Formats: sequence, structure tokens, C-alpha cells
Amino acid sequence: MWFKAIFGPTLYRIYQLGSEPSHVYEPNIAENFADSVIKWIKICCSISYWTSPLLLTFLYRRGTFTAPGLVSLGNYGIGLGILVIVAVFVRAFGRLMNQEYRSFIQVLTNAQSNFTSNAKSQLGRYDFDFSAWPVDFDARTYLSGIPLQSRSSDNTVGTVDRLTSLPMSVLSYICVHTFGRRMLYPGALSIIQALVATSLGDGREKLVEQFRGTRAKVHTVDGNDIDTMFVDRRKEPASENGRFLVICSEGNAGYYEVGCMSTPLDAGYSVLGWNHPGFWGSTGIPVPSQEQNAIDAVMQYAIHRLDFKPESIILFAWSIGGYAATWAAMTYVDVRHVILDATFDDIEPLAVARMPVSWRTLVEKTVKTHLNLNNAEQLLRYPGPVLLIRRARDEMITTIDPSVISSNRGNVLLMKLLKHRYPCLVDEGTVIALREWLSFDKPGQTAVWQKYNVRDDWCSAIFKSYYDVNTTTCYPSRIGEGLSLSEKNQLTLFLASKYMEEFESTHCSPLPSLFFHDPWRE
Repeated sequence: MWFKAIFGPTLYRIYQLGSEPSHVYEPNIAENFADSVIKWIKICCSISYWTSPLLLTFLYRRGTFTAPGLVSLGNYGIGLGILVIVAVFVRAFGRLMNQEYRSFIQVLTNAQSNFTSNAKSQLGRYDFDFSAWPVDFDARTYLSGIPLQSRSSDNTVGTVDRLTSLPMSVLSYICVHTFGRRMLYPGALSIIQALVATSLGDGREKLVEQFRGTRAKVHTVDGNDIDTMFVDRRKEPASENGRFLVICSEGNAGYYEVGCMSTPLDAGYSVLGWNHPGFWGSTGIPVPSQEQNAIDAVMQYAIHRLDFKPESIILFAWSIGGYAATWAAMTYVDVRHVILDATFDDIEPLAVARMPVSWRTLVEKTVKTHLNLNNAEQLLRYPGPVLLIRRARDEMITTIDPSVISSNRGNVLLMKLLKHRYPCLVDEGTVIALREWLSFDKPGQTAVWQKYNVRDDWCSAIFKSYYDVNTTTCYPSRIGEGLSLSEKNQLTLFLASKYMEEFESTHCSPLPSLFFHDPWRE
């Protein structure tokens, strides 16, 4: 029992059991004090790591790296090690004196040795450090999609070019693995997770107790563990949408506990949320390859363990989560449909816009090589229904400022999608009207419709007559051949209004459930 108390996970709270209400786990004085000491040591070590260049310079100037200095430094290290060992044993003693922790560790031990459905149900009563949770589903058993190759052309360049670009490549690698990916995915930072830990715990409590959610650990093919939460509504007679599963992909500082899961939950769907690699409960780092393997494992879990067919799965993403969702869409082309909220076409223009002009070449190299979030390129490979939600005052995915709505990269995502699907309609002639429509909010868009005399009934009739003859929806479509510019302008603006809806909000406001509906189908 001492061994388990020493190496056991941190217990956060205990969920409701019968008449006993849910409550936060309260460690005794010994465990609480020792845990505080260990946390502060970890914080100091983390600060020392990130400030190591300055710290090493300071120590060098103080003469620490001389023989006497190294002896003194070693003594400090030995003292710190003794403090850690004492703190660990004091914490273990405190845990053994706590009846709730002893009960929890017994349940966890049973689950780790034999993870049956009953053991999982018992373990689900506790919220604790997810690293100790047994694996529920191993995606290595089910080989599926092939990872998308990077757009980087490094494999085609010659040896001379490789050598001349080596300094930039090295600098690019250093940038992405120091501050680059941390700026792109701040939710993976331990300091951010520490600040939102209480909110995340409250969110998990709500999902488990109010929605009867089931937490699970999904193991990916590259060895990461993904923290997931599943709310099943298939057996709720009052929920017509419960037979469909919505897989939610969060933003760069979002977690399923407090993220976009609330929108499909309010609409009555079954919902599966997951945290990015490196985010709370999930291991790994949020880079494209690991994002791909994470969403692939989540999809396999939904299909093979939760028993949802791809045709009953809806992909829903907010912001940077659009990368994982569009990858899943092009890999699992039979999913019911895709809804993308406040999502961009490509991360590169946004990254360039937020960095100094002198860094442009380095930023482009870094993004294309290491952080190539090419949502539009992936979405074009999905043949099913798509709905895009544009935020009217989005401050995150605009390249100028929120007031210049024409700089919203969601506009470019829509244009690329329509150009690919309807090349005979959306061309050099009609893109002028499309750009004009996209440069306004709702009232302005109505005026543009009136300017181009868009008739909804006529446009619907054109599409109906086309698909009466061409019974299978196939892209690129040939609709628009032989039509005048005026007619093509009408159909282009008609399509834009069907593929994109506008939410009068900033980037981070929760999306109301009224926007969560089936996309337009031809």
C-alpha cells in the first residue's frame, strides 16, 4: 500500500454516489503540505529550464563552474533531492491516513488489473490525474487512414539547395520547438492548464453528472493517450438527434470540458469530445502528425467501440480544430456532414500577419515545414455537405482587424471550396460579386443580393433541374455551363448563402445551438 500511496495519482474530486453529493477531494494537512512543496519545486524547475540560458550565464559569472562552485552546487542538489524524497513520503503518509484516498486507490488498482465494465463504472466515480487511467481503446488494433503528406517541397530540391537552406531549416526547427507551437497551441502550456484546472474540473463534473458522460482513454498509433468524453443519447426517446454522434474538435486553447461540446449537447445530439495532444489528460504535443493520429484514433473509437457508422457521424470543429476535422473528413468521406465554426483556410497568412515583417521568410518556412495546417486543401477532398460559420467580429482569424470583415480567412475557405465544387459558376467573372458579398455583414449582404437580383426560387429550380438529370452529386460539378454572367452571379451568391452563415459575435463566444443544423444538400 505504501508503494501505491507514493506513486498514486492526484485525486481531484469524487462524483455523486447515491444520496452522497459530489464533492472536491480534501487532502489532510500532511498530504496538502507535501503536495504544495512538490508543486513549488516543479514550478522552480520549470522556470529554471526556460530561463536556462540566462541562469547558466549568471552562474558562470559567479564562478559556479569552478571546482569549489561545483561542490557547492552539488550540495544544493543533494539538499533539494532530500527535500523531494521527504515530501513524497510525507504525502504518501497523508494519503494512507485518508479513508477516501485509500478507497480510491483500491478501486484504481482493481481497474488496472482487470478493466471490466463494472471496474470502469466504479473508477468513473473519481476525477484524478488521467495518466493513471487504464487504456479503453487502442487504435493500433485498427489501421485506417493514411496521413496527409506535407506540402513542403523539400523532397524535390537538390543537394545544393538543401545545403544553402540548412541554416534557415535549423532556425525554423528551433523556433517551432521553443515558442512556435506554444504560441499556436497555448492550451498545451502547463501554466494555462493550471489556471483553468478548476473550471475544467467543474466542466467534467457537469458532463458526468448532468449528461451521464463516460470518460475514456484512447491510445493512438504513435503512442499518445487521448482524453475523451462521450455522452450517449441513443436511448433517450425525447432526443431525435441522439442517433447521430457529433465529434467535437476544440480550438487552440479549448478543452472538451469547457469547449464547443455544449452546442451539440443543447441540440440533443450524442457527443464525443476529445482534447488535443498535450492538452489536459492527453499526452503528446500538438503538431500536425500527432493531430492526425489523434483524430484518427477518436474516429476508430467512435466506429468500433461506440458502434456509430460513419454515416451517423457529424464532424464539428471550432477555430484551429478545423484542421483535425477536415483531415477526418477527407479520410472518412462517408461521414454525415461537416460543420466548421470560426475556421480558416490556411494558418500561414494568419501567422505572417502576426509576426514582424522581417520574419516573413522564416515564418513561411516554419509553417510549411512543421505546422502546415492546410484546412482548405483537406476540405476539398471531402465530397459531403459542409456548413461554415463566420463570426462577424472575429479578432483571431482576420489578417487586418475584426472591423475589416473581408480579411476573415473563413472567406477564403469558402471561396476555395466553391471554386473547387462549382468551377463553371465560381470563376474570374463571378468572384467579384462573391468577394463583394463576403466583405459585408448580414445587412450589407442583403443589399448585395438585391444589387445582383438574386432570386432564391429561381436558383433552387436550377439546381433541382440539374440534379434531376445528374442524379449523383459529384464534384467538380458542371452546373453553370452555358449560363450568362448575371445568372452565374445569382447562383454563386445563392451557394455562398447556403454554405456560410454568420454569427454576430467575437471568436470565443459559445455558438448557439440554432446554428447547429444540417447543411444545405443539393
